[in-house]
Amino acid sequence: MAFDPQLNPADATAELPFARIRYRTACLLFCGSEVALIRRPRPSGDHYSIPGGNVGHGENIHDALQRELAEELHLDLDDADGLHLAWLQDQMVHRPGNTAAPRKLHLVFRAFISEAVRGGLATVEQDDIEDGDIIWLHYRELAGIHLYPDVGVKAASLASPRAVIFAADVLLPPLNDDTFQWK
Repeated sequence: MAFDPQLNPADATAELPFARIRYRTACLLFCGSEVALIRRPRPSGDHYSIPGGNVGHGENIHDALQRELAEELHLDLDDADGLHLAWLQDQMVHRPGNTAAPRKLHLVFRAFISEAVRGGLATVEQDDIEDGDIIWLHYRELAGIHLYPDVGVKAASLASPRAVIFAADVLLPPLNDDTFQWK
């Protein structure tokens, strides 16, 4: 059913942009000073995302994170240490396509792995829509790339990969059509 502006908005809630909220869990995974990212080429330049994905209906956040990291990186979360919630980011960005955009709340965790664990991880993330390369960048480089969710500046400003993230720094500025563009 397409959105009809003549309908009572309460009747068309599911068709309105941002009328429903999705939770997305992701993990900025460190190996030394480098972090794992998924890189997808776009005509306007590469798009980078932090490994993760949507929390499924009835799925808890930890299970969703564990599932997503296994799917995308072939990582068993038990092989990582220091897992903790680092940042939250609210997103209300229109996306290309005909589906009404959901509002997303990004729960971005941080964790650490050894070189031995890194050696066993995937080098390509196979997605239903398009594949992406798994790349490793020094965390200071995150401020200069198109990153989803947009935690690059905060992550790059850490004094070290294991630096304390204070509660006042957890909530990031929201993503909207003025602050984030799909490439």
